[in-house]
Amino acid sequence: MDSRDLAAQRVIDYIEEHACENPTLAEISREAGYSPFYCSEQFHRIAGTTIRDYILKRRLAMAAKDLRETGIPIVEIALKYGFSDQSVFTKSFKRTFGRTPYQYRKHPTPLPVVCKKMILKPFKNENGGSFMSITKPYVRMEFIPEHKYLGVYKRSETKNGPVWPGHDCELTCGILSSLKDSDLDRIVTRFTSGWTWENGERSYIFGAGVPVDYRKEVPDGFELRGEFPGSYYLAFCHPPFDYLSENEGVIKAVGDMAWSFDPGTLGLEWNEEKCQDYERHYPEVVGYQILRPVRGIGE
Repeated sequence: MDSRDLAAQRVIDYIEEHACENPTLAEISREAGYSPFYCSEQFHRIAGTTIRDYILKRRLAMAAKDLRETGIPIVEIALKYGFSDQSVFTKSFKRTFGRTPYQYRKHPTPLPVVCKKMILKPFKNENGGSFMSITKPYVRMEFIPEHKYLGVYKRSETKNGPVWPGHDCELTCGILSSLKDSDLDRIVTRFTSGWTWENGERSYIFGAGVPVDYRKEVPDGFELRGEFPGSYYLAFCHPPFDYLSENEGVIKAVGDMAWSFDPGTLGLEWNEEKCQDYERHYPEVVGYQILRPVRGIGE
């Protein structure tokens, strides 16, 4: 793994912990172990943005969450996230999002906020060998109540840039991050990906479940689909694992089981013409899961 990537990730992790303190370039470069000039140059090359701009965008993202989820006075939010006063905060917020903090608090529509960047990627198993520490996946039954799905179903251009269905689309993830927690489904949560089927082919999707009475604004590039009826799902699961070294092997093992499984052995059949498949990918907490809807044969 490239030492410069490791240094860039250390910088990002440091910024995440100290963003509210407005860390200086000298402080950040010491964390990376490089000179200020080299640290700034390499961060821009690897992360695609300047350190200064990244810190500002992360502070604004954190502040936006407080605006929509809490009743903390705006002036206190401004000071909490390192702005010298409410006026400076308001100008930065409006310049970035096209509305003032007060306007956003009154009508918290989705925003293209910047999520924490992840520079480090999982290792590739280049020699085709097995991952010896991968646990054998298992299957269980789970019920998901009726819901709608607010997500990206295809790549498209928007006024804020391109969106596509994937964890690697920063704009898609940023918009999902800006949704109010109370507007989300309890089970099909924020950042839940999955698949739809058409003519026997799977298409990848990325978004969040929302209640059936959801009436909020649909962001540009997103679609609101459903109602998807309540259904039982077969959940093909792997417990928590190390993301960097085991991700590829876990996804393959669970996928091999999920996409080849015969539900008829359990007296069931797939219910994918009415419901979507879902994917949960939270390596450190849940692990990895693929969920496929089922029903009794002939129902």
